[in-house]
Amino acid sequence: MSIKALERSAGVKEFSVLLAPVITEKTATAGGTKTRVVFKVTPTATKTEIKAAVERIFKVKVHAVKTVNYQGKAKRTTGVMGRRAAFKKAYVVLAEGQSIQLVEGL
Repeated sequence: MSIKALERSAGVKEFSVLLAPVITEKTATAGGTKTRVVFKVTPTATKTEIKAAVERIFKVKVHAVKTVNYQGKAKRTTGVMGRRAAFKKAYVVLAEGQSIQLVEGL
């Protein structure tokens, strides 16, 4: 299904809540049974908004959502202090028998 078709069926608001899937070794072990998926979400998103967005976009049943707020790190670049952006991650636990294929062949 194309992105435009997904936007029409799910709505633009759901796509503004979920920014990107987080695909790392740590998230792969967290979702070892393929029932847990990790997303980078907007910092103002609530658990109910995240749950609704995942259910409407991927057409799966969500069991639980856990969120983690990360503060931006202070970094020094050529003597000038800067700060990386803060972000929020959501650990989405899918219902029994549900799965999401984010990247094929992993």
